[in-house]
Amino acid sequence: MIHQLECPVETIIHVLGGKWKPMILWHLIQSNKRFNDLEKLIPDVSQKMLSQHLRDLEREGIIDRRVYPTVPPKVEYSLSEYGKTLIPVAEVMCAWGENHNKRKYEESAS
Repeated sequence: MIHQLECPVETIIHVLGGKWKPMILWHLIQSNKRFNDLEKLIPDVSQKMLSQHLRDLEREGIIDRRVYPTVPPKVEYSLSEYGKTLIPVAEVMCAWGENHNKRKYEESAS
């Protein structure tokens, strides 16, 4: 049996799907972040969901997790080199979102 490749859109939804992964990606584009930083930037995400999404993104090779040998332990997340290839995708999504919000605002104002 020949394995069929997923539709490319299905692949990106699989990798970046969910409510929080695109937001995590967006914040890591800005700069490296610690877990607590991401919690503050995305206040509605639970610790469990944030941890799960970070592990998923790390497993997919999108982000790097660096543990510093300090007491208490310091863990920092950053985009991997491969993850940086998603920056243009995130920028296009952001531009589309801004245009969509503007359109909705204009429609509600008329």
